Amino acid sequence: MTRRDHDYTFTWESSLGGLDRAGWNTLARPIQSPFMEWEWLELMESSGSIGAETGWYPAHLAVWSQDTLVAAAPLYRKIHSEGEFVDDYVWADLAYRMGVAYYPKLVGMSPVTPVQGYRFLVSARENVARLTGLMLAEIERYCRANQLSGYHFLYADLEWVNTLPANRCIPWFHPVLIWKNPGYQNFDEYLARFKTNQRRNIIRERRRVAQQGITLRPLTGDQLTDEHLELMYRYYVDTNSKFGSWGCRYLTREFFAGLADRFRDRLMLMGAFESHSLNDPVAMGMFVYKRDRLYGRYWGCREALDTLHFNTCYYSPIEWAISGGIREFDPGIGGGHKVRRGFESVPGCSLHRFLDPEMETLMRMNIEAINGQAHNYIRKINERLPFAIRE
Repeated sequence: MTRRDHDYTFTWESSLGGLDRAGWNTLARPIQSPFMEWEWLELMESSGSIGAETGWYPAHLAVWSQDTLVAAAPLYRKIHSEGEFVDDYVWADLAYRMGVAYYPKLVGMSPVTPVQGYRFLVSARENVARLTGLMLAEIERYCRANQLSGYHFLYADLEWVNTLPANRCIPWFHPVLIWKNPGYQNFDEYLARFKTNQRRNIIRERRRVAQQGITLRPLTGDQLTDEHLELMYRYYVDTNSKFGSWGCRYLTREFFAGLADRFRDRLMLMGAFESHSLNDPVAMGMFVYKRDRLYGRYWGCREALDTLHFNTCYYSPIEWAISGGIREFDPGIGGGHKVRRGFESVPGCSLHRFLDPEMETLMRMNIEAINGQAHNYIRKINERLPFAIRE
């Protein structure tokens, strides 16, 4: 689908593979999120992790100035809310009771990757504000033309949210847990921030892993092998299988295998090795990093050893982050136990636009109270942080 407007040509692409990798990454590489880059998004599609079979229909917006890609937005037509992790079922239920179709809808996010950072990719050489406004107008036109209920930008970059035209989308805030590095020189400085009891607890949890004969070691670059990624896939499957119907298994074996060639420069696997064998980790956590940000994605283990999860997913990655100058670490959604390890709650944001006027009005009427509750919850979470020293 192609349409011309003003100085630009808008196209809607049913596959990221149809768009030039270098052109897309010229727009995506400068931003903070690694999950907006062509390699990650295209691998989701080509590996069969998302697509028509899973209820994710790629509908990417590309904006051209003559033959140059100057802006883009990864977008997906959805027939359900699975893999979004925003819990919009309350709005879907409300629409159902009102006799309004909630699905299909249009969603902007990095699929099944609940990590802050979604935004339009726009060349800095363009008038960013003007082009963003044109893209929003084109997205609304597309939704109306295709009888979609509306559009939703999930896990949006907060700086981008603040630049959007007022009243175009409704911001809905959610608590997110983040580890922040104010400039620690080493792990001991991180420990020094805690109250005595919790500091002793972390030291005890670190020591407990060593007592069980386990050594933690980060794997990056050429240290990552196909066998490591195959094992990471098996651990990912096993972890999700433990939750039955509540599991969040979306990624295929082909996705993990493809990371070796596609995304090696962004990956870190934290392996937990038995002292007598440094080739076959008993547990692994998968992390993605870009510049001064670290993101925890998946984890799994062969045997549930005492404190192994905390060390593989939090303490050792934090130690690695400090040594590498990482300023923020997003460990992934969920888990109140992260607060005890020094992860602070911050507001995350999703943006919503319903084309049904009654749905739009109801959300606007109630969103201030809903967001107020979210901010109050964030404040209460942070009151539980076991810090003796606050920055």
